Amino acid sequence: MTLIEPGPEFAKLFTSIEHTAFRLETRDRYNSPREAEPYRKFLAGTPDISFHEGWLAMVREATAVGRSFSRVKVVSLPLTDYIRFGMWAAGFTREAGDDIRYLTREQATGLPGHDFWLFDSRLLVRMHFDEGDDRFVGGEIVDDPAIVVEHNYWRDAAKRHAVSRDEFVARYEQRDVKR
Repeated sequence: MTLIEPGPEFAKLFTSIEHTAFRLETRDRYNSPREAEPYRKFLAGTPDISFHEGWLAMVREATAVGRSFSRVKVVSLPLTDYIRFGMWAAGFTREAGDDIRYLTREQATGLPGHDFWLFDSRLLVRMHFDEGDDRFVGGEIVDDPAIVVEHNYWRDAAKRHAVSRDEFVARYEQRDVKR
């Protein structure tokens, strides 16, 4: 088993793809230090997307030369404030070329309960998080062909059943708005 820690080595995975990068996100919260202040601003009603500019630029560059980024986010209902924050940011990410789709947790039966990145349908990185504080601690590079194929199947199933960010927002966002 090969582990890859957060940081420059992990970031290289995104710039080295030839065709596709897919992510399945299964958590209702991610504790990313770079999101702490933007999340606070979002909750205060003064959202600021500047924290995400590096990712947006990288996705724009990749999609401009024909590479694709996509992800499916599995979320619980009612939506948490953190998921709403992510949905707000996903509007900008979608504009940059990242196809972000959503499934409710009850619609995601048969999918794994862990996050992963799948690069070019052949490199699988299973994400690991500190269960105490939801912080990303690293990825496990999985090279067993049967497990990679299984994750390709899950990617295809997730994408087939998920709906676009805008459709999801129209269906569920207003259902439990806090005033």
